[in-house]
Amino acid sequence: MDRVDAVVIGAGVVGLAVARALAQAGRETIVAEAQAGIGQGVSSRNSEVIHAGLYYTPGSLKARLCVRGKELLYALCASHGVEHRRCGKLTVAHSEDEVRALRGLQDRAAANGVPVEWLEGAQARALEPALQCVAALHSPSTGIVDSHGLMLALQGDLERAGGMVALGSEVVSARLARGAGEPHVLRLADGSELACDLLVNAAALHACALARRFEGLEARFVPREWFAKGNYYALSGRAPFTHLIYPAPSDAHLGTHLTLDLGGQAKFGPDIEWLDVQAPEQIDYRVDPARADGFYAEVRRYWPGLPEGSLAPSYSGVRPKIHGPHEKAPDFRIDGPALHGVPGLLNLFGIESPGLTSAMAIAELAVTELA
Repeated sequence: MDRVDAVVIGAGVVGLAVARALAQAGRETIVAEAQAGIGQGVSSRNSEVIHAGLYYTPGSLKARLCVRGKELLYALCASHGVEHRRCGKLTVAHSEDEVRALRGLQDRAAANGVPVEWLEGAQARALEPALQCVAALHSPSTGIVDSHGLMLALQGDLERAGGMVALGSEVVSARLARGAGEPHVLRLADGSELACDLLVNAAALHACALARRFEGLEARFVPREWFAKGNYYALSGRAPFTHLIYPAPSDAHLGTHLTLDLGGQAKFGPDIEWLDVQAPEQIDYRVDPARADGFYAEVRRYWPGLPEGSLAPSYSGVRPKIHGPHEKAPDFRIDGPALHGVPGLLNLFGIESPGLTSAMAIAELAVTELA
């Protein structure tokens, strides 16, 4: 049986970032990926936004890792030629209640160390003449990124550091080390086994179910998974905006926002559709054209000029949530030996937004947790 220093399960953006960091720290590292290519899951079905860190509870992992991850991400894009744009974002308010929510967001941004600028309605319209609002919060450090280009850059660094990605290598279970010096033994779908000293579960939608098949991990350390689909609709024609546009936040949902891709194409979403499925294999990623009906009224609050019939189904993604529809969104779960007592094991649970932005900061923390 082969034995390596570290195995990371899942070749999404977070898994690749963690593997890169481990390899650069001198660990012989393999990424075990069930699919035939990198980034085929959650990482290929998101808005590709580089989040600034406005929304998250000060001091939380999401806040700290988003802000740090954003710095690392922009630096990597610059050094590796990954296509990106620091386009900025306007979060807009249309009522006194929303202005109060925006002021709260301004305070939270300050607590998280995120630069923002308050704009009155006329100032916001000077930036974006098609916009309708009474006030806006400008976040200049929000951006967009080519997520696949980012993952290729992470993979390239991993391989230069001596690591590798093993595609078509589905981990189905593991027998965990019981003490120092013992390896974890992974069982793969083809019947083979692989031993490692460090094991990182970065399997996104599959992370909870996979952790339940880790012999030696107590069930109480594995949260229940929930799946929440987000549908996106593309705008036919060019949008009259150069910034991302978000409504003032309400609850955990950020509203129907306008994001741009690197070609200038606008899309709206994601909405939130809680799925009644038990496993990722049961997910239907098709986008229902009828759901667009509810988008028009929401979008026209900030863009009255949205033409009728201009939204077409685009794509969907599913968030790997660890809370239900009526529960408060928890922080990222980065569960290391200090929590569950298993040496050399790190489980990443509930790594939804801002997971892409936070990926390299999560990787830094993972190396520390496993040191």
